[in-house]
Amino acid sequence: MHVPSFGHGLGEALLVEWVAAVGDLVERGDVIAVVETDKASTEIVAERAGRVTAHSATAGTILRSGEPLYRLAAGPSGLA
Repeated sequence: MHVPSFGHGLGEALLVEWVAAVGDLVERGDVIAVVETDKASTEIVAERAGRVTAHSATAGTILRSGEPLYRLAAGPSGLA
């Protein structure tokens, strides 16, 4: 999954924390991470259900829209 667009001409945000750890099962809409822009804190939510298999950044990293953020394996078992 990729870093979403933050809108309002904002192209980057600070990764504040991971809410979902590698190995966690998530449902669509579950919070994966919290990011902060110049304007506000924003929760990044899962676009689909699956198992988080990797984080592509660490807390404290500046993220740019469109960059890979995390990997999610399909399905509740995490198997594609």
